[in-house]
Amino acid sequence: MTVGELIRRRRGLARRRQLDPAHEIGISPRHLSFVELGKSNPSRALLMALARHLDVPLRERNDWLLTAGYAPRYPETPLTDAGLSRVRASLQTLLDAHEPFPGAAIDRQWNVRLANAAGRRLIAGIPEEIRGVPTDIFRTALHPDGLARRTRNFPQWSAHLLGRLDRAVVRTQDPALAALANEIATWPDIPERRCWSQLSPDGAADDPVLTWRVEVGGEELSMFPMMSTFGTPADVTLSELSLELFFPADEATEVALRRFAARS
Repeated sequence: MTVGELIRRRRGLARRRQLDPAHEIGISPRHLSFVELGKSNPSRALLMALARHLDVPLRERNDWLLTAGYAPRYPETPLTDAGLSRVRASLQTLLDAHEPFPGAAIDRQWNVRLANAAGRRLIAGIPEEIRGVPTDIFRTALHPDGLARRTRNFPQWSAHLLGRLDRAVVRTQDPALAALANEIATWPDIPERRCWSQLSPDGAADDPVLTWRVEVGGEELSMFPMMSTFGTPADVTLSELSLELFFPADEATEVALRRFAARS
């Protein structure tokens, strides 16, 4: 695939007309058309300008550069590397400070890279062959022998997760993530793959946010998630990392989570 085809595919995914990004970065639509058709070789600066305006992930920006014959711009440093030790320690500090409520740092494939004790307690007892190694959020939450059987509002919660998985597959174009989505589509109580983008995860009419109702230790907990990402990532690993923090949706859940932590 040429770099022009990569640009055209990403522009289509963003549902942007050729006219829009061309005017936004100060080139003619004709020039952009020539780039997409392979009749004109884009400069490195033009590729990066287009990538910014189309909100292209850093990993894919590197692919654009390599395909066009340029060196990749963004490093991809393993989270365990010494160069990211300060970042890794800061993430773990945030997760530990979130105790006794569950939290985890996840990558673009929704694999858990860091977690706090409450997060580990949440998945205790689920075998590795179910949740994956490393633990995958989608697999753990949706597998019938994972958290699915303990989720009391599974139709609503699974609709939320399947919608996120569908968007992640489209955004990243990751073959491994697409393969996981196809596998999950074969599991019990999961709608057909083609329907995921239309699923509605509506909760109760009087709830301000969709909650996850899950049975843990013989008690039903009700929690809602909040996600945060790095504001200025310049490394592929960090650009694909996010924190998923769960908060109690009612007093009973908070009391139970604090009690679980005290017992541990």
